[in-house]
Amino acid sequence: MIHIERDVPIKMDDGIVLRADVFRPDGTTPVPAILTLGPYGKGVPFQTGYKEQWEWLDRTHPNLLDGSTRSYLTWETVDPEIWVPWGYAVVRVDSRGAGRSPGYLDIYSPREVRDLHDAIEWAGTRKWCNGKVGLNGISYFAVNQWLVASLQPPHLAAMIPWEGAADLYRDKYRHGGILSNAFLTSWFPRQVLCVQHGNPQAPLDPWTGKSVTGPEKLSEDELAANHSDPLQDALARPLYDQYFRARSADWSKVTTPFLSAASLAGYGLHPRGNFEAFTQASSQHKWLETHPGRHEEWFYLEEGMALQKKFLDHFLKGEDNGWDTQPPVMLRLRRPFSSDTIIRHEDEWPLARTEWTSLYLGAGHELGLEPSDGEISIDALGDPVAFYTTPLQEEIELTGPLAATLYISSSTSDADLFCTLQAFDPDGREVHFPGTIDPATPLAQGWLRASHRKLDPKKTLPYRPYHSHDEIQPLEPGQVYELQIEIWPTCVILPAGYSIALHISGHDFERRGIEDDREVVWTARGSGPFLHTHPKDRPTDTFGGRTTVHTGWDTPSRLLLPVIPRKEWVNDDHFENQSNYR
Repeated sequence: MIHIERDVPIKMDDGIVLRADVFRPDGTTPVPAILTLGPYGKGVPFQTGYKEQWEWLDRTHPNLLDGSTRSYLTWETVDPEIWVPWGYAVVRVDSRGAGRSPGYLDIYSPREVRDLHDAIEWAGTRKWCNGKVGLNGISYFAVNQWLVASLQPPHLAAMIPWEGAADLYRDKYRHGGILSNAFLTSWFPRQVLCVQHGNPQAPLDPWTGKSVTGPEKLSEDELAANHSDPLQDALARPLYDQYFRARSADWSKVTTPFLSAASLAGYGLHPRGNFEAFTQASSQHKWLETHPGRHEEWFYLEEGMALQKKFLDHFLKGEDNGWDTQPPVMLRLRRPFSSDTIIRHEDEWPLARTEWTSLYLGAGHELGLEPSDGEISIDALGDPVAFYTTPLQEEIELTGPLAATLYISSSTSDADLFCTLQAFDPDGREVHFPGTIDPATPLAQGWLRASHRKLDPKKTLPYRPYHSHDEIQPLEPGQVYELQIEIWPTCVILPAGYSIALHISGHDFERRGIEDDREVVWTARGSGPFLHTHPKDRPTDTFGGRTTVHTGWDTPSRLLLPVIPRKEWVNDDHFENQSNYR
């Protein structure tokens, strides 16, 4: 039986009281807790608050969450009907200013992170808790895991950030310095403000019969005065300043054991933070998992839940279940036009045996092993340009981060570069995969504003440029500049006969005429909702000029690929079972 307590008060250090729902086993035996704190409303059922997403998930995986009636599901959090019988308490907290918790709503803020710290300490000191608290959740409930781990709450014993950004500037708000406005414009009002505390338009909590946003009824003016505006905050801050620093992980202080679950197709929000965490965090007990599929999909599949349980059983219950022998990296290898994946374990990321391979851009739109002199100009807001390899002579695996070095000139004082890795079969069909939000995600994406080309020499790696974003360096029109562009990691096996392409544009990658009934919530044409279109951030007189890509021996524009030698993975004893996630 599940013992349920609704609207449990949790007092914060400044005296404000947040509200939580607690699901725990009957009896007096202490159990570990799995906790989430966020702004989506603990009283909003998954099935009604996120109806389209739920119907897709239920239709695609009708046997999902076997053994659960699905009666207590909420967006991006664990199912109590699964985890409580497994011997855990599930604690869901409405963050300050959201749901039934009063206060000023300021997402990812130091105040909200301190609240999460206090909620962890509250849960860890309850009589029903064994003193160990774990964090496990998707997206928002993963982002704030990295942030609170930097505060090192004593009762935080383990965490699973499932697809979670960690650097608010680089991962989410300003890709390469370019404002990612479209997601903020739609997501914040659609998923957060609709359940702001005191919103009189909010629905009733079906489990309590009360408003999901508390007893207060605030006017529109009162509601507006009681929340921050993340879009305006990001628009007003083109550089990485204290605002972003306070809302990004401090890897030197992240020492909690963690399993970092990275999407292989979540460009624009989710994968970068998970990969950076594994390579940069100070924790001595850290694992990296990669998976395909939609945003909310793999978290609830049997394979994903078994992995979560094994990890948390080990660190929160002390079970000797073999997790301590688990290799640090679990990859799921993808092949074109297939939903099957193959699990392979590795000892590091990026893989030590990677053959970093440079392909040079040529004036004939080729990607080759040697530079060729020339230049190609494009209208920055017009049609893109693409560079292609000849058909591959043999099968190739690309696994790891990528980078592009482009020598460019502009007719204006700045230029935005959008780089997309693509592949095509012998008939010209593009290789793409279902992703976090977009049903046809390309193989990798990267972005850079030319005036943000300055690198941090201490953090830059040959395969992962790291830009400081601490000053703006305008371009002299017509002058050639070297840009090093970070392209987020990928993992794919391409057969012989396929071609690889680098797509370069002065605006977002979007396929024209794409409609897909699998995704009815977002407009999805290759970049999902993660578009960069704000006119104040991208005025046409600056970003609507002509951009020229220079190639050749003196200006060797190139793409760096993470090629994994075939002989190393064929018949590799690190392989596990093949899995089908669709």
